Amino acid sequence: MRQPDVIVIGTGGIGSAALWHLARRGVRVLGLDRFPVAHARGSSHGQTRLIRQAYYEHADYVPLLQRAYALWRELERQVARPLLVESGLVMAGPPEGAVIAGALDSARQHRLVVEHLPGIEARRRWPMVHWPEGWDVVFEPTGGYLHVDACVEAHAEAATRAGAVLEHDVVVHGWTAASSGVTVHTSRGTWQADRLVLAPGAWAEGLLQLPDVPLQVLRKPLFWFTPTGSHAPDFSAGACPCFAFDTPEGFFYGFPALDGRGVKIAEHTGGDPVDDPLSVDRSLQRDDLARVDQFRRRHLPRLQGDCSGHAACLYTMSPDQHFLVGCHPRHAHVVLAAGFSGHGFKFASVMGEVLADLVTTGSTPNPIGFLSPTRF
Repeated sequence: MRQPDVIVIGTGGIGSAALWHLARRGVRVLGLDRFPVAHARGSSHGQTRLIRQAYYEHADYVPLLQRAYALWRELERQVARPLLVESGLVMAGPPEGAVIAGALDSARQHRLVVEHLPGIEARRRWPMVHWPEGWDVVFEPTGGYLHVDACVEAHAEAATRAGAVLEHDVVVHGWTAASSGVTVHTSRGTWQADRLVLAPGAWAEGLLQLPDVPLQVLRKPLFWFTPTGSHAPDFSAGACPCFAFDTPEGFFYGFPALDGRGVKIAEHTGGDPVDDPLSVDRSLQRDDLARVDQFRRRHLPRLQGDCSGHAACLYTMSPDQHFLVGCHPRHAHVVLAAGFSGHGFKFASVMGEVLADLVTTGSTPNPIGFLSPTRF
């Protein structure tokens, strides 16, 4: 490959999407990563990720999500395999809580189709769930899940077909920028390009060159439970929607049984701080399992099977738990996407488009002003 026009550091969920959107525009683009595509050492693995549009975190995310849905469908056509499943999503919790109130507010502002259900109706439709008295329930029929590993593989495959070059087993030590372009310093020498995209995931703290924006990496465990007995069909795909519960003990979410591992459940809140993403303890921790198991027994009493598997992924938390996306404050030909704070993968398709826009034209029609790295 001749000297690339653009180098992308990080080829995970966001970086692989940026590679595709750049390559399909005819840009000579090189992706660098320590690990191969769809590895299990970062933030974009573990079978599934939720996707939804009634976004309680901030209503300004909704237009980005609407574009993300369209781009996931376009990627499906490119690789000829399913990536996004609209299984439906049930959100539940106190009516005054951030999850229910925020989801309904986003739905009102953007005229999204959701159902606001009384508890008695929720109990009739989803009897496998215990619905506490006083909770409200919001059902989003177009919510569901992404096949996370397959999505990363699809973006990388489509990018390679369009001419992108991906190099792995490359440890990036740093980068420098000058008016003439950028130089990336790695374990395999230096690469030069006109422009740079930073999508380093949990390794962002040392690569963004934003000392005033502290990022914290958290270890997040994921668990699977195999349904057994006469109630096992209740948790199968098609019968059981995805779910997200705002409980007094924490925010927990999960997915129907998609394979032999069974129902996947994880806690979005909490997490242990990580000093070095390379040395994360990925073993089964009793305390981690105890919290998820308590949620399962309290809210999914018919899910009687044992824990059949576990994994650990990484959240990279920004100070306000919103993304950092935009041009680097000190280098106009460097753009970045980081700090996705555990809710960013569903946006990967549109973030790839945003990064391609910014690095080629300096702007994007997608509404990302509220995510600017300069807000801090």
